Parts: sequence; structure tokens; C-alpha cells
Amino acid sequence: MEMRTADTASVLGQWPDGGERDKLHTMPPVSSGGAAADALRRPAHAINPTSRRQIEIVLSRSVGGIGFIFALQTLPAMASQLDDLKPGWGPFLAITLYSSVALVVVCTVIQVGIRVACTIVSAGYLAALLAWPALLMVPDAVLQDKPWLWYFCSIATSCAALAFPLRWAAVYAITAPVAYGVLRLTPAGGHADLLLAALDAVYAILLGQVVLIIIVMLRQATAAVDIAQSNALRKYAAAVRHHATELERVEVDSIVHDSVLTTLLAAARAETPKEAELAVTMAARAMARLTDAGVPVANDETVIPFARVSQRIRHAAEAFASPFVVVEKNVDMITVPLQASDALYSATVQAMVNSMQHAGTGDITRTLTLRSNSRGGCTIEITDTGVGFDARAVPSERLGLRLSIMERMESAGGAVKLRTAPGEGTTVTIVWPRPAESGPDTGVIGPAHPGADDPATGVDR
Repeated sequence: MEMRTADTASVLGQWPDGGERDKLHTMPPVSSGGAAADALRRPAHAINPTSRRQIEIVLSRSVGGIGFIFALQTLPAMASQLDDLKPGWGPFLAITLYSSVALVVVCTVIQVGIRVACTIVSAGYLAALLAWPALLMVPDAVLQDKPWLWYFCSIATSCAALAFPLRWAAVYAITAPVAYGVLRLTPAGGHADLLLAALDAVYAILLGQVVLIIIVMLRQATAAVDIAQSNALRKYAAAVRHHATELERVEVDSIVHDSVLTTLLAAARAETPKEAELAVTMAARAMARLTDAGVPVANDETVIPFARVSQRIRHAAEAFASPFVVVEKNVDMITVPLQASDALYSATVQAMVNSMQHAGTGDITRTLTLRSNSRGGCTIEITDTGVGFDARAVPSERLGLRLSIMERMESAGGAVKLRTAPGEGTTVTIVWPRPAESGPDTGVIGPAHPGADDPATGVDR
């Protein structure tokens, strides 16, 4: 029993009315110029451009598929003009252009060599336009219809939009139609009048520029999405680091308050050998707790039965000089995360310590209630019929309630409700998990026994 008493004292601390000795300077918040802020100021760029890759796949396959359909539509015109070309050159030209379009389709399906294949189509088409007059059987003869190369113009400009940088793609989208327009003015191109040749060239230019604009806009939009996603991930990582730093600060401050300072105060007030031995034991326990604080926290998915936490709390309550009346309801039905269980235990026993130290003397009833709540979590109430106090008058440097109980539970995903008033006793309600509606009401101070349901605390009275 003596060891158990020493263990409880070392873990929870004995916080006397020590005036200036009660003050504790907490760790400063993370500076805005720290690593988190540096991460937010880095140049924006996409870490993993998923959207850009996806849109490139869609664009390339669209150009390949539509280009192949356009190429099939040229077959009748191509077949009708084979006799107008020199023997062997007509089939060679047709096989070259059609096979290059087929190569684009294959490359877009396997997503390999797309730029090279599109470059082959664009360059091959421009070369075919330039060589067309020399390939005719009779160079000076007037072609009866427009050259079948006309139907490949949109395919070539679309492939150029995929393969070339923006500036060169825009130049090609003008150059190829203009070259075709010039060809239309010659006998090899049908000897069309200037207006008809100009209309064909302008139509091809407009179509090529529209395709280029659509591709550029989609690329820019997806690049912006990727950058925004990367920035969001970077900010989230910085927020996680900041949150981890804040949790560590709360944990260190709680340990210093609950163990280290209490041990020092107990050692300073030790007057008998037994008190000195207790101070030594408390110091050893405080050192052990500081060592344990450096051990990595278990995975968030690790859960334990709340009955184990309840048993630890019950043993701690029995160790006080004036034991608490312990009431347990449905505690066997609950599981809690390991990190939350530590916070529940420490916050509960700190509340009991505060009751022992500040509730006053005389005939005081202290009750400890542990039960399940409607959200699948737990609710713990520490109630006494003592003198109570005006919580708004407590100096900010007194950290027992604010740091060791409220901030500790908040960092573990819970909430704390305080009900007290001078002469009304004190009730501390600890709830896990935090109720959705508890934000503005958590920590509200009022009469210790309001006698009504209080949804802010998550307590089902």
C-alpha cells in the first residue's frame, strides 16, 4: 500500500497553495519563421503531377483516335488520285502517311514515344506538301480535284500541338495550312482561284489554332490543379508538424507540472525521514516518467479496453487519504486508443488531486463516476461537495486545471467541462471523444450541480 501511495503521488503530484512557487513558464509557441513557415514559402511546383499525366493520356488518345478516323475518310480521294502520281510514288506516299498515323495510335495506347510519332506525322505531312508537285505524272497538268493531302492537314496540326512547344506548334499551325493554300494555287493543286485557296488555308489555320488552344488550356488547368494539390499537401504536412510540436509541448508541460515540480516541492518540505524517503521515491518515478516520454507513441490504431483504464483510476482513487466513492457503469463495453487512455488517466487523477487539495476540510463527499456515453466513448465525472471556487478568478499561471486536464484532453481528442461556484462544490466532467457541439461550451463554468442534461459535456444524466 505504501508503494502504491508513492506511485500515485509521483505520477500525479501534490500541488499545494504555494504562491509564486506554483508558476510555470510553458514552452513558447512555434515561431512563424520556423520550418513550417519555410515549407509554406517554397516555390510552388507539382510534387506528383497526376492530373497533368491523366490529361496528356486523354489528349494523346483523342488526337490519335480522331486522326485515324480522318485518315480513313481520305481513302476514297487518295485511291482516285493514285493514277495522277508517278508509278510507285503514290502508294509510297500513302503508306508513309497512313502508317505514321497508325504509329501515333499505337503509341497513344501504350503511352510510349508519343512525341516522336506525332513529330513524324507533322514533318511527313509538310514534306509531302512540298514534294507533291514533283510527284505528279504530268507536272504541268491541272489536277481535277483538290489534293487528298488536304484531309491530313488537321491531323498534322493536331499532332504538332501535342509534340511541339507552344511557340513552334503555333508556327506550324500557320505554316502547314499556308503551304497547302499555296499548293492549291498551282496546277498540281487544282489551280484554284485565290479566294478559294485562301478560304481553305484560313479554315485549316483556324481549326489548328482552336485545337492548339484547347490543348494548352487543358494543360494549364491541370498544371494549376497539380500545383494546388501539392501546395495543399505541403501545408498539411507543415500543419501536422506544428500539431505534433504542440502535442509534445503539452505533454512536456504536463509532466513538469504533475511530476517534476511536485517532487521538488515535496523534497523542499520534507521534514521527517519518511517524508524524505517518499520524496526520493517520487524523484525516481518522475525520472522514469521523463524517460518514458521519449519512447515513440504507439500507433493511433492501438486500442485497449476502457476497463483497464478504469481499474487504474480506481486504484489511484483508493490511494488517497480520503477515498472517493467510485461508480462504474458499462465500462466493459468500451475501447479507447492507447494515447487517449493515458490522457484520460492523467487528467482524471489530476482532477482528484485538485479536489483533495482545494475542496477544503470537514465532511466532504467525493464521487468518481466512470461510464459509457452515447457516442461509443466514455464519460468521467469527479465531484466533491467542497467549498468550490470562482474559476474565472484563478490566475493564468496556475496550470493544474488548464494544462494538466483541459489541454491534455483536448490534445487527445476529448473535452472537459467544469461546474463550480463558491460554496457549491466542484464537478469536473471529462468526455471522450469530443462532442461535435462542444466547441464553444467546453470549459463553461457554472453551478456544480445544475440538475439538468448538459449536451455540451456529452453526459447522459
